[in-house]
Amino acid sequence: MSKNKEFSDTSANRYSLALYELAAESNVINKIEENSNSFLILISNSKDFKDLIKNPTLSQEILKKIMNKISEEFNLEILFKNFLNFLILKRRFFFIKQILISFNEICSEKKGELKAEIKSAKNLSQQEINKITEELSNTFKSKIKLNYNHDKSLIGGLVVQVGSTMIDTSIKNKLQQIENRMIEA
Repeated sequence: MSKNKEFSDTSANRYSLALYELAAESNVINKIEENSNSFLILISNSKDFKDLIKNPTLSQEILKKIMNKISEEFNLEILFKNFLNFLILKRRFFFIKQILISFNEICSEKKGELKAEIKSAKNLSQQEINKITEELSNTFKSKIKLNYNHDKSLIGGLVVQVGSTMIDTSIKNKLQQIENRMIEA
């Protein structure tokens, strides 16, 4: 692992923990978590915003103006707005995605939620996703925070991962197993 990677992960974890502690102190964890999720969606859905985050030539003043405008537009919690401005001031804004992902993981951990990922070959409806989440909650006797992805390359079936447990019923996996047996023979 490169030194920069280690530094960014360590920094992201420290900043996200600080944000969590400040939110807990102010009794606004749920609001900050909502803001964090909205911000991550904005990062994922907007190439322009992603480019803005990564642009080293923008001045702190311009970034602050943009964040203040976004804060007003989306009615972000004042603590979250101040945190964004603090990251800009400390020249750590380019870590925002990692920090917010780490923050959400801390929130889930504190709530006792298990993180689960599911990939399916067909596009699942919200009702199907809710049913799977409910089944996983019952099986693992814990609240589940599910991350769903549609993956056409699976051909058919599902891949479910909860913690270190993985269940792969995809046709892609079965074909890979057949190929491996044929190579071994």
